[in-house]
Amino acid sequence: MHILPAGLATPSPSMTVDPDVVTPGFIGFVAIALVAVVVVFLIIDMLRRIRRAGYRADVNEQLDAEAAAQLDAEAAGQAEAATRASDVDDQDIDPVEDGTAR
Repeated sequence: MHILPAGLATPSPSMTVDPDVVTPGFIGFVAIALVAVVVVFLIIDMLRRIRRAGYRADVNEQLDAEAAAQLDAEAAGQAEAATRASDVDDQDIDPVEDGTAR
């Protein structure tokens, strides 16, 4: 182990690289600016797609509700027709035509 006397200063490292060479320069700025522009366009596109999906879900929900209401109306009509067909009034039956006359 080497011990330095208290009066001697340790040397500080000197810069051996040219600072103009290690900076990103114009090409780096253009690359970062391009990435930023692409990210902004991607965010805008994503928001549009999310909004469209919400609108589609609302429209599909409305269409399903209308279809269900139409099916309910058809089922009620069929039930009413079946009820009318099964309701037979005994007075409407003519025993002579029916063949049950005595």
